[in-house]
Amino acid sequence: MKYFLILFSFLFMISGNLFSQKNYQIKTIAFYNLENLYDTINDPTKNDEASPMMELKENRTAVYYKKLNNMAKVLSEIGVQEAKNTPVIIGVAEIENHKVLEDLLHTDYLKDKQYGIIQYDSPDLRGIDVALLYQENYFKPVHHEAFELRLWDENGMRIYTRDQLLVSGYLDDELIHVIVNHWPSRRGGEEKSRSNREKAAYLNTQIIEQIKLTDPNPKIIIMGDLNDDPTNSSLKTVLKTKAIKGNVKEGDIYNPMEDMFRRGQNTLVYRDNINLFDQIMFTSPLLTTTKDYSTYKMYKTNVFNPQYLTTQTGKYKGYPYRSFSGSNFIGGYSDHYPVYMYLIKEN
Repeated sequence: MKYFLILFSFLFMISGNLFSQKNYQIKTIAFYNLENLYDTINDPTKNDEASPMMELKENRTAVYYKKLNNMAKVLSEIGVQEAKNTPVIIGVAEIENHKVLEDLLHTDYLKDKQYGIIQYDSPDLRGIDVALLYQENYFKPVHHEAFELRLWDENGMRIYTRDQLLVSGYLDDELIHVIVNHWPSRRGGEEKSRSNREKAAYLNTQIIEQIKLTDPNPKIIIMGDLNDDPTNSSLKTVLKTKAIKGNVKEGDIYNPMEDMFRRGQNTLVYRDNINLFDQIMFTSPLLTTTKDYSTYKMYKTNVFNPQYLTTQTGKYKGYPYRSFSGSNFIGGYSDHYPVYMYLIKEN
């Protein structure tokens, strides 16, 4: 009898795993700040001379390809354990141009994945942009547009910063809208710069209203390096994000990363303070509280931080293992951890 019970339990476990694999599709959505992914060519229209890559005195080309491979290695591993595939949609920040993304996708880690690129040159003074990478076999863009964030300082001088990128398309047969962000930094202090990020959040609300003109109850994913934590006013007051599933009403934005932040998770460390600036959140149609997966719904959201992405020794032990320290390449990856979300749907 004992042997029979053990055998039955084993067979049930196997059949359960097969059932899950047979009946659910799993897709990974990710965001990664690639930390100063510049090429090695001086662009006279940008201030790329101040980038760590251009400040290198020697071995610039070798560093560039090492940097590309490091970034590609990380992207190739996100979500693979559950989805058995690299992310089908990847938002990225701190990239200089279209060419660096082409080079990234030509690395051995990603060259067979058939990614497309959507990228616009923004007016940012440092010459950095956001972009979207997508696996052409799974996601079919039907519209994309860059929205300029127009800001001025206290002296009336224009602050040139990153655009916000909207990409709408079909994930299999479902219309999904993705907004990729890299909001203004905290340079000058959090309080002094706060209004700039609140204006960035307000631009997101305008993009959402534009989407609703043709898609009244849209599935929208908002991702990016927001330079704010999930509890800051840009998210809680302007975007009105919700942290508790039961409080989410139709049209609301659910931010699973607020609870993660309260539990101590982070995507970067600055002067020994942890922050969760890199976030993925989404509108109510991508949330289920009843385990109804008849259409794509969020299954899990997390920070991707395997041990090799963290500095193991020295003054910055416990910090993300970055690529550059000042103008020196130290062999790491990024000063931010990537974040990701699983969407699942029952076949």
